[in-house]
Amino acid sequence: MTARASPRELRDAVEARARELGFALCGVAAAAESSRRAELERWIADGRHGEMGWLAERVADMADVRRLVRGARSVVCVADRYHDGATDTVDPAAARGRIARYARGKDYHDLIRDRLRKLGRAIRELAPGCQTRLTGDIHPILEREQAARALLGAIGKHTLLIRPGLGSWFLLGEIVTDAEIAPSDAPPPPADLCGSCTRCLDACPTKAITPWSVDATRCTAYLTIEHRGEIGAEFFGATGDWWFGCDICQEVCPHAQRTRASRRAGTSPLHAPRLDSVDLLEVLGWTEEDRARLVVSSALKRASLEMMKRNALLALASVVRAAPARAPEICARARTIAGNPAENAIVRAAARQLLVVAAPSPRM
Repeated sequence: MTARASPRELRDAVEARARELGFALCGVAAAAESSRRAELERWIADGRHGEMGWLAERVADMADVRRLVRGARSVVCVADRYHDGATDTVDPAAARGRIARYARGKDYHDLIRDRLRKLGRAIRELAPGCQTRLTGDIHPILEREQAARALLGAIGKHTLLIRPGLGSWFLLGEIVTDAEIAPSDAPPPPADLCGSCTRCLDACPTKAITPWSVDATRCTAYLTIEHRGEIGAEFFGATGDWWFGCDICQEVCPHAQRTRASRRAGTSPLHAPRLDSVDLLEVLGWTEEDRARLVVSSALKRASLEMMKRNALLALASVVRAAPARAPEICARARTIAGNPAENAIVRAAARQLLVVAAPSPRM
């Protein structure tokens, strides 16, 4: 473009560049204050953010993206589709711990950030003198609200963004800019895609989900990724075979199932899985060197070695219920760990909780 691009021309060019970079979706929203600030403040006041103190510290920034860029006018929203809805084959007797699908490949932070930088450079070339700032999971903002405003989809009862026909298997990213880019004007999806459906609420094993809200302190993903200390006794035997994260609310969502449209759309090859599960008993014997080899270029690095062992015992507590034949072997390992003063205290506590779950119920 030789002459300065109009807001609509700029949007078309930005969306075209996003497609060239491999993003499945791209849209633009006008930069504005969130309509959910009061809801966010109540959620934090109720302690539902758990140990994620940075959320409480950044409420103002999360609630108004205009604080991130002086004079911000536009938010460019992109999405990668990382999974197609195919189900996992699960054998409890295998005693393997599943990894949430978004973390099965290379670290999505790097994959999205690198391309957002290129997209930001394109925006600055198209609108000389403008400022851009990458956000999303790099900085705390209400990115699903931004994506919904950019007409990429609508937020479901499980709080994830749903794109009709493609589901919710998306990773999001945003660029806040003071360039004037025309907002997306495609027909918006229905604001409520869930209706009377409560499958995600009913399927959540820890009852973390209420309509359009998640109590992080009860969410398996939070417990296995963000929570650093001991996991409460009530969760042992309840979280299934999930070792890092959890996909249950998406697995049961009607919108997230495979369809003709979703098969045609495919997924981003950048997010191809490298590891979908781990041997839980093997994890209990890992060293820091074993962990280091696993987490290279992976989102799994969010969990420390102690957390990985703790998470393995959490998942094994469900295995002893689902596959009783494995209980003797698993309990023997747990007893050894629980009685080893050289083992980390959090891991020892998890071993004791597993043994409580595995103990036979007293006869009436």
